[in-house]
Amino acid sequence: MKPNQIIELFIQDVAVELNDEFDRNFERKAFFDETWPAEKLKNSNGSLMNRTGTLRASISNNILNDIISWQSSLPYSEIHNTGGKIKITQKMRNFFWAMYYKNIGNTLYDIKTKSAVYNDAPKEAIFWKALALKKIGDEITIPKRQFIGNHPRVHEVIQDVFNDMENELNNYVLNNLNK
Repeated sequence: MKPNQIIELFIQDVAVELNDEFDRNFERKAFFDETWPAEKLKNSNGSLMNRTGTLRASISNNILNDIISWQSSLPYSEIHNTGGKIKITQKMRNFFWAMYYKNIGNTLYDIKTKSAVYNDAPKEAIFWKALALKKIGDEITIPKRQFIGNHPRVHEVIQDVFNDMENELNNYVLNNLNK
């Protein structure tokens, strides 16, 4: 085995191990040992970061020479990974109203006031209505729920892969010297 092949194999092994670790962050609901902030609104369809699995599945790595990088093709992945603020647009308000009406449940019509009366609005509906009533240009804070990045555990994984490879190389050399 040539030295370049050993380095390529090492980099590929590191990429595979870190892919698994980053994927497990969604199961842990944490960035390794740093728990994600709780959701303001509990949802019966699962946790915010794992409802559809689209964000989790969108993560891929790229190996260029001796550099491994991870990315996601989804536009909202960065705001979840780093946290930040987003400005409300009219399109967002329309979506919030649609979600409000979807979650409102049973409606009655009051003949005297000639308006709809909503009985026992669920928490989800109240949440969406509050967002829908925000002004265009107001900001929503998205808390940081990091799933990719640098962490002491990343360095441990790299060291573990290195140690495993070192043991394999030692065994390879010892076995070939005896022949």
